[in-house]
Amino acid sequence: MGKIITAATGSFPRIGEGENGQKLRKAFHDFDKGRLNSAELLEVERGITVQAISLQQEAGLDLLTDGQICWRDPVSHIMMSLSGVRSGSMIRFFDTNTYFRQPVISGRITGALPVLANEYYFARGRTDRPIKPVITGPYTLTKLSINEAYKDEVSLLEDIADVIACEVEEMAKAGATVIQIDEPAIIYNPDDISVLSHLLGRISEAKGEAKLALYTYFGDACPVYEELQLLPVDILGLDFTYSPRLVEKIAACGTDKLLGVGIIDGRNTRMETAADVFPVLESVLKSSGDLECYLNPSCGLEYLPQSKAIAKLENMVALRDDFEGVHCDEQR
Repeated sequence: MGKIITAATGSFPRIGEGENGQKLRKAFHDFDKGRLNSAELLEVERGITVQAISLQQEAGLDLLTDGQICWRDPVSHIMMSLSGVRSGSMIRFFDTNTYFRQPVISGRITGALPVLANEYYFARGRTDRPIKPVITGPYTLTKLSINEAYKDEVSLLEDIADVIACEVEEMAKAGATVIQIDEPAIIYNPDDISVLSHLLGRISEAKGEAKLALYTYFGDACPVYEELQLLPVDILGLDFTYSPRLVEKIAACGTDKLLGVGIIDGRNTRMETAADVFPVLESVLKSSGDLECYLNPSCGLEYLPQSKAIAKLENMVALRDDFEGVHCDEQR
């Protein structure tokens, strides 16, 4: 039986319970009002990042993230660090109750010094467990931006992909073993999978010895599962909560990739049970032969209260341990 690695998917709740849990929210407010400078805000963000890493480790995860604490949202955090981009209106992020500041592309996209790589450098020094960098991918960033500068969208996509590739190269050189690219928008535009494949090919050239993971969520991956299998990545992370027939699809088609099994619902406080998780793991492991798999939430956990997010992770680890215990007993 392949190894089951418990992993975070991306974000971790930045706001907790009690007065101390509101520290980052207050810091954002004070920064926006000019009462806090960039260095002071960064100090608060890094303090919360250390806490998020510690809470994931205490929950027992094998593969952590930095919790994306410094991110105001999954789109503008990257795009507003680039030249040729200005800030636009607040837009709903897919079907969630969260919003992002929509970037407006008004000139040629170029990157400065690595932004996400610097966040990874900080996070990896705060734990002895591996940290997985997470990056919103070039396809989703483009589709959620307003393009006022490029006549050819492919050129825009390639320019953003090249910026992402530079970040990936820096992270790989720094020792990242898994680097995650989030592309939820592709589920809504399945005809563009060949375009995504081209972009991921450019990024994959920069990954060195690291495994490149593609994660999708907020949509049913079942109709495009076979096409996703052809992408130049090592890991496919899929949102099983949106895909009731995905287990059947994997059983029928198998997998050449390592799979991220997003069966833990990152948007629902209900705790999963063995009845929810064990049949999915059994089917996935059978379909993948001896390949390892990643058991993770369906998406980032920023949609849950912090206490519930912690409980979800602890429960996920316990379910993995129970599953492996049952199957070890059966093999004796």
